[in-house]
Amino acid sequence: MKRVLSLRSRIFLLVAALVATNLAGAAITLWYGRETQALFTHALDSDTAAFMAAEELVNELVMQKGFLTYYFLDSDPNWLKLLDDHHRAFLEWIKRARISVQRRDALDILSEIESRYLHLVFDRDQVVERYREDQRRQGAEQHKEVRREFYAILDLCTRYKQIFTESIALRRMDYQRRAGELNAMAWAAIPGSILFGFLLALVLTRQVLGPIRRLASGAGHGSGPIAGNEVQALSQRMSGLLTDVEQVRSKLEQSREHLQQSEKLALVGKLAAGVAHSVRNPLTSVKMRLFSLERGLSLNAVQREDFEVVSEEIRHIDTIVRNFLEFARPPKLKAVRMSPSEVVDHTVELLRHRLESSAVRVQVDRLRPLPAIALDPEQIKEALVNLMLNACEAMSDGGVLSLCESEDPANAAGPRVSIRVTDSGLGVAEAVREQIFEPFFSSKEEGSGLGLSISRRIVEEHGGTLSLEAGGGSGAAFVIRLPMTE
Repeated sequence: MKRVLSLRSRIFLLVAALVATNLAGAAITLWYGRETQALFTHALDSDTAAFMAAEELVNELVMQKGFLTYYFLDSDPNWLKLLDDHHRAFLEWIKRARISVQRRDALDILSEIESRYLHLVFDRDQVVERYREDQRRQGAEQHKEVRREFYAILDLCTRYKQIFTESIALRRMDYQRRAGELNAMAWAAIPGSILFGFLLALVLTRQVLGPIRRLASGAGHGSGPIAGNEVQALSQRMSGLLTDVEQVRSKLEQSREHLQQSEKLALVGKLAAGVAHSVRNPLTSVKMRLFSLERGLSLNAVQREDFEVVSEEIRHIDTIVRNFLEFARPPKLKAVRMSPSEVVDHTVELLRHRLESSAVRVQVDRLRPLPAIALDPEQIKEALVNLMLNACEAMSDGGVLSLCESEDPANAAGPRVSIRVTDSGLGVAEAVREQIFEPFFSSKEEGSGLGLSISRRIVEEHGGTLSLEAGGGSGAAFVIRLPMTE
């Protein structure tokens, strides 16, 4: 006698097959993704360290340019001291580069750079001696040879840097290829899931939902209070089950988004460590040099103003680096009672030289200064700097940057103050309007994609909002709204 599986057994079998297919696909995806990420992260860390060293080699070599000419012009020994400082820094970065590099072709170029650089230093020292002995014509002729050798070494350093630029690009392509393979595996598992899902739906429709529908419409055999109570109980249980499934799906989507965000933040942490190591050390040296120059030079009012702007910009760079490192762990607000108008004025003054160099005219529209509210002036300034620099870059040929301040006392969310930052650039494409505030999304090749995300987080931590609105023209308008709270 042929044995027929019961309805319960068939449903359990199809559910088990469907769950097994999904679990197998998820397990393979997680394993393959973890292996690929570990391989990519290790390779990228190595290439990034070598790239940073190559970048510093180029920077320190370029910083040596011109000091010998300046010494020829005014015989000031301070030029030679600065030249010697960058000379020692260049040799130090060569040592670090040897530690981080593993490729044979890169080692060959690095050895050639070191050999030719030592020859350059020897010739340069001879030029200095001729200048000191007042043999200026002979020194100038030999100086030309030194200059040609300098550019030859600079070309070698650029080639050395290009090796790791291409290597990082290849790593990225390899990672994308592996991601494509992972997607192919996921697509391959979809037909099985669809098949089992279809069979399960067919069984449920014909052998479960059909009888229930007939019972509900009175088409089944026999009717009475017991059958009615069973249908009602089954309906309630199905309703609860559907509600639970929807909640689980929503939680899974949230968990997936949190996982993706955590992976991005982990990658930022690793890259930030390298950035801090490579940027903060020379930044500290620059600040110390500026402090020494301020004490040793006699500056007029205009020069002192320029000197203070340079110092402020360096402090701003240090703040940006710190914010990048603390992106995954936002700093606490240090709120004080202050008018946002003061922050706007300070930010405009801070970026004045940058805006003038980009042919951007700033227009501040206010009837009167905004009232004092509780805010962290440094963080609000950082948000404004991000918005104004983005606007400046959007106006590549110059334009007008408008800062319009207003009060919104009758708003449904309570009284608020608004700062509208409007540019006369090309605006934001409709296709990317929903993505511009996401971390790491950037329409610029050199952008990190963190500026607008950090700005929105800062404003939201103040209890406000940052939104993109219609600019009233061809440009873009970002509006900061802050609550007027005690």
